[in-house]
Amino acid sequence: MILYEYPFNERIRTYLRLEHLFRRLGELMPREHPLDHHFAIQTIFEIMDVASRVDMRSDVLKDIEKHRQHLNSYRGNPAISEHALDEAIGQLEERFANLNAMNGKAGQSLTENDWLMSIRSRIGIPGGTCEFDLPAYYDWQHRPCRERQDDLQRWAGTLVPLAEAIMLLLKMLRDSGSPQKVVAPGGQFQQTLPQGRTFQLLRLRIDPGPGWVPEISGNRLMVSVRLLTRGPDERMHPVQEDGSFELSLCA
Repeated sequence: MILYEYPFNERIRTYLRLEHLFRRLGELMPREHPLDHHFAIQTIFEIMDVASRVDMRSDVLKDIEKHRQHLNSYRGNPAISEHALDEAIGQLEERFANLNAMNGKAGQSLTENDWLMSIRSRIGIPGGTCEFDLPAYYDWQHRPCRERQDDLQRWAGTLVPLAEAIMLLLKMLRDSGSPQKVVAPGGQFQQTLPQGRTFQLLRLRIDPGPGWVPEISGNRLMVSVRLLTRGPDERMHPVQEDGSFELSLCA
């Protein structure tokens, strides 16, 4: 099954983008080839760019506190395990403390590293990091793998509090949804969203076998899914037959 996720607001959209970049960074750093480490550095710069567009740290801290207060409201409920509740609240409080202790925006300390910033200024230029443009960076790429990995770990360490906080918030958001099997007659599906709840994320799982791709749109009132498939002309075309998939709405 292929999982697609659709955010209903810009804040969750930014969280998902950062999660995507953090996961990519986690894949690239343990590898040994200099080219993988080049793209790891590029990913660090992308994380810094996304996290600096808004007051990301403040938004994440507010979300953590909101979740903590929500969980505390379950105190004394006989249907809720106090041990599980304490564990979840403890994780939130730990993420809050670590992120709150971070100075400035994510990766701000890296902006004081002139060597890294010289790479950042040229990495967006096609072919801009060739050896004749950045000889010191070219030398670094020929350093022992362990040395390069240690540098990457040190630089990425400045982003860890934000990464851990966002990962936990998205996990709790995803856990709030209940999957349901739905049918899209003629490849089209629409659902009016229940009033009284503010949904933030849609999760859709679909069998990759038929080659159907969901085109998702939605707002606070309604969600719509149109199934598409790639034709011989290399273009996407609407699916005409009935299709099915699994849908979760997360609040």
